[in-house]
Amino acid sequence: MISTKNTEARDTLFEPLTIGAVQLKHRIVMAPLTRMRASRPGNVPNALNALYYTQRATEGGLIIAEASQVAPEGQGMPATPGIHTDEQRDGWKLVTDGVHAKGGRIFLQLWHVGRISHSSHQPGGLAPVAPSAIAAEGNAFTTDFTPAPFEVPRALSLDEIEQIKQAYVAAGRRAMEAGFDGVEIHSANGYLLEQFMISRSNVRTDRYGGSLANRMRLPLEVAEMLAIDLGSDRVGIRLSPFGIANDSGETDPLTLYREIIKELNKLKLAYLHLVEPRASGAGQRDVNHQNVPSGCQTFRPYWDQILITAGNFSADSAAETVAKGDADAIAFGRYFISNPDLPRRIQRGDPFTPYDRPTFYGGGTQGYTDYHAFGI
Repeated sequence: MISTKNTEARDTLFEPLTIGAVQLKHRIVMAPLTRMRASRPGNVPNALNALYYTQRATEGGLIIAEASQVAPEGQGMPATPGIHTDEQRDGWKLVTDGVHAKGGRIFLQLWHVGRISHSSHQPGGLAPVAPSAIAAEGNAFTTDFTPAPFEVPRALSLDEIEQIKQAYVAAGRRAMEAGFDGVEIHSANGYLLEQFMISRSNVRTDRYGGSLANRMRLPLEVAEMLAIDLGSDRVGIRLSPFGIANDSGETDPLTLYREIIKELNKLKLAYLHLVEPRASGAGQRDVNHQNVPSGCQTFRPYWDQILITAGNFSADSAAETVAKGDADAIAFGRYFISNPDLPRRIQRGDPFTPYDRPTFYGGGTQGYTDYHAFGI
C-alpha cells in the first residue's frame, strides 16, 4: 500500500485548475486505461462501463476515458470501445451522464492502433494498416484474447490517410454528441499517429515520410482539424517521449518531441499529456525504467498551456511535481483502477489498495467495479 502524510505538499494537488473550457477543483486526473469490457458485437459501451467510470468520478475532477477506435480499422484489441457508430455514441452517453451527475468532467481518448492490430480485428480479415509495411515486434491480442505475432501491415495510400483524418474529426463530433467535455488525441505508445512520427516505422517517401517535418505532419494535421472543428479548448493530445511501448522508439527522441511540441503549442490546445519514460510499457507489465529523463521537466519549456503527466507517480512525487511547476496536473492509471476514491485518499493520506493485474483486460466485475472506497 502507498500513502502520503506530507500534508503541505499534498495540498498543492487540491488547488483549482482550468483546462481549456473545463474548470477543475483538483489536479488528480484519471488516465485513459484500456479495459476490454465493451459489449460485443459492436464494441459498444454499456451499463457496467458507466458504473466503473461513475465510481471514479469526483466533483470537479477530470477523467480521460479509455482509448476508443475512430474507425473499424483502428481496432487492435478485443472488446475495446469505438466512437465511430451512433450505437457507440449512445453507449458512451451512459458514461458521461453518470460522471456529470457526480460533478465530474470527462474527455474521450481517440485511437487508431495502426500496425498494433491483427487481421482478426480488421474488416474482411485484411492486414492492419500502417505508414509502411513494417511489422512490429511482439504479439497482438486476437479477437478471442489469444496472443499472435504482429503481422506485416499494409502501407496506407494518400487517399486512405485523408480518410483517417476525417475519421478523427467525425469521432470527435460523436464524442461531443455523447456528452464528453472534450477529446484527447492518442499520439503515443506506438500507435498509428506515433508510427508516422517514428523513423523506424515510417519509411515513406511522400509528404508523410522522410524528413522530420513530414513525419510530424499527420498528428499535427489531426490536431489542427479537431481544434478547428471542436474548438482548441476542447482538444488535448497525448505523447510518449522516449517511450518504447509497442516496438516504438526514435533514434533522436529529444529533437522529434521538442519540435512536435513546439508546433502543437501554436494550436493552443487545452492540454498536453505526457507519458513519463519510466512508465513506458506499463500496460503490459509493471515497469519502472531507471536512468531515463523526466518528460515533463524536459519539455515544459516548449509548452505554454496546461501540462498533464503520467507514469509511476506516488502521492508525494505527484504533489512535488506540481509544486515545482514541472506539470499542472498528474494522471494516475493503475491505482485509479483499484482505488475508485483515489483523490480523497490522497487528500486524507489514506493508503492505496493494491491492484490486481490479471484482471486488467477483459472479464466482468472482478477487478473492475468491485473495488471499494477506503473504509468500506
